[in-house]
Amino acid sequence: MTHTMTATSANRLSAKLPSSLSRLADIALNYWWCWTPDMISLFQTISPDEWERCGHNPVALLETVSYERLTQLTCDPQYTGRLEVLADQFDRYTTSDSTWSSRVAPQITSEHPIAYFCAEFGIHESLPIYSGGLGILAGDHLKSASDLGVPLIGVGLLYRQGYFHQRLNRSGWQEDYYTDNPFERMPLELQTDEAGRPLTFELHVRHRSVTIQIWKAQVGRVNLYLLDTDREDNDPIDRWLTGHLYGGNQETRIAQEIVLGVGGVRALQTLGLEPSVYHLNEGHAAFCLLEVCRLDIEKTGKSFYDVEKAVRDRCVFTTHTPVPAGHDVFSADLMDSFFANYWDQLGLSREQFLALGARRLGDPWEPFGMTVLALRLCRSANGVSELHGKVSRKMWTVMYPDKSEDAVPIGYITNGVHAATWAAPLMQDLYSQYLGDDWATQAVDPATWANVDHIPDEELWKRHQILKQRLIAHTRYKIRQARQQRGEDGSTIEATERLLDPTSLTIGFARRFSPYKRGDLLLRDAERALKIFSNQERPVQIIFSGKAHPRDEEGKRIIQRVIEWCRNHGSVNDRVAFIEDYDMHTARKLVQGVDVWLNNPRRPLEASGTSGQKVCFNGGLNCSVLDGWWCEGYQEDANGKALNGWAIGEDANTSDQALQDRIDSESLYRLLEEDIVPLYYDRDADGIPHGWIRMMKGSLKTNCPAFNTHRMIADYVAQVYAPGTQTSLAVTLAKVPQQNSL
Repeated sequence: MTHTMTATSANRLSAKLPSSLSRLADIALNYWWCWTPDMISLFQTISPDEWERCGHNPVALLETVSYERLTQLTCDPQYTGRLEVLADQFDRYTTSDSTWSSRVAPQITSEHPIAYFCAEFGIHESLPIYSGGLGILAGDHLKSASDLGVPLIGVGLLYRQGYFHQRLNRSGWQEDYYTDNPFERMPLELQTDEAGRPLTFELHVRHRSVTIQIWKAQVGRVNLYLLDTDREDNDPIDRWLTGHLYGGNQETRIAQEIVLGVGGVRALQTLGLEPSVYHLNEGHAAFCLLEVCRLDIEKTGKSFYDVEKAVRDRCVFTTHTPVPAGHDVFSADLMDSFFANYWDQLGLSREQFLALGARRLGDPWEPFGMTVLALRLCRSANGVSELHGKVSRKMWTVMYPDKSEDAVPIGYITNGVHAATWAAPLMQDLYSQYLGDDWATQAVDPATWANVDHIPDEELWKRHQILKQRLIAHTRYKIRQARQQRGEDGSTIEATERLLDPTSLTIGFARRFSPYKRGDLLLRDAERALKIFSNQERPVQIIFSGKAHPRDEEGKRIIQRVIEWCRNHGSVNDRVAFIEDYDMHTARKLVQGVDVWLNNPRRPLEASGTSGQKVCFNGGLNCSVLDGWWCEGYQEDANGKALNGWAIGEDANTSDQALQDRIDSESLYRLLEEDIVPLYYDRDADGIPHGWIRMMKGSLKTNCPAFNTHRMIADYVAQVYAPGTQTSLAVTLAKVPQQNSL
């Protein structure tokens, strides 16, 4: 079934605008604006205060700002001229037929696109349906697919309250709370039929029929379809199926994954879309494989085992979890409760159906695993870094008893980040000057980044310092706001003006506060840490941010220990900060402003990690355990001296976590005391740390070409989406006319 729009959100929004500003509506409803700094500036200029109040949401901004203010802008030729230029750029970007993908992989078509399923998408803070790395990676995946012109559509869930918000009470304990997302005032469009009614389909969940409607978010050339059960004609329980991201119990989790997987396939069918490839980004969406099988059986009349190969040929899987406990599994009783009427439609017995998710066939106590189902019914599986691929092969050997560990069919494609999203506009301007105006489209080419050597040290350092000043201003603002909301006394609130020093070595640590990420490793030896942070001649400061899962009590205790350590040592009170309610807005400030990004998980539990990659694009340096992507990124010279960052500790190959923690914390202290701090404060007469800047440039030259999503998407095209496609992305991009970002 195809569908049309009777009155688009863009038409409704533009009707509220003066005619000369009507194009603002088109652009506001396409997230292209969020990786186009000039466009962000254009919205912000309308009303800086309102832009902040509405959470950087251009739709809410345009609906809220006064008509008088809009008419003032129509009389500003500079503003209307900027809008005209950007609207032309937007049109050329969205309508161009000449893209990288159309040249190297013409077999991937918009008639039969790639369908990319994920439980969360981190496009921008104004669409808060993400919790962390998985969602941010998914958002960057869509953006680079758009830039490269890969015909791809996203499929996810539209959570009424998204992931939880975080606040810390006076004891430093995390408290969780939720707020509603106003979908009607967000860059989203409810899909409707020819009569203007919401386009819906039915899905059987928990013995009830649930009506699901579909929203669309435009991400450049890519459409992201989001499923929503919050309708008045649904049971109140079912309305909350898309209430929270990663909330509720196992029953809620399996119901959500049915909506995402089975419902996602039916949504595409309702929209008249026929994907050539189904890409499961993590196992949450694996039930989609069963629905693809069911549709093939219904269409052909064949048995499950007859259509199995054809389904496998169209399905691919990316795993992000390096520990067995992190993979979704459901008990047989739960599967009985939700699928008792479904396996008949596949022509399977209960035992045959449950075997699809069992690691060990024939084991009656084996739970139903989503990753197992994905590995069974997908032709391709990959981890998200070289080390993670190796860890995954070892983890899943049990499913391949006739293969050696090295022969287990799980490869790897290392994650990257979307350069235009994460590189600060101030740095992008610098790259345009010295790397070329087309640096973003050539970001995979090492020759592009070799030109970093032409940037004067003074200029690179100046811009980095400006970004650090902005980060510290943001940190002070957020902490002052949090102290006011807690009702702290006036002197404590005013003390935020003294918090942090823009001239000091600034470390950033921001991620989910899960115990394996060891958020308090730096404080393991409290006295040694105190000595480092209280040094008056060579001051060191650190900014923490991140959430613990609502049910992760140990993660919450780690946050509390960080806060308590800071309060108990007055001499470092102004040198340790914790920004509450971590989101993409704060993330950008952090990765763009820190000197050093700290990452110290227990190896090998970090599948990839991408926050440190974002730091690279802004000239920051990584200090990390050799895990995830950093195993591939970290480089030394012939004498074992670090060239582009620092490696923490060594793998003691021990199950004694306390021993490994001691080894790693000792290494971290030694790196700070002997390498990092001395190098940072080794300045010339003008205050320029040339040795430090040499490492900044080393990081830019080695990490930026490799760890970006343009390279990652090219790998997915060549290895997964259209196997055998012959392309060298750097060479191919060099031949692309440099207009409208490919």
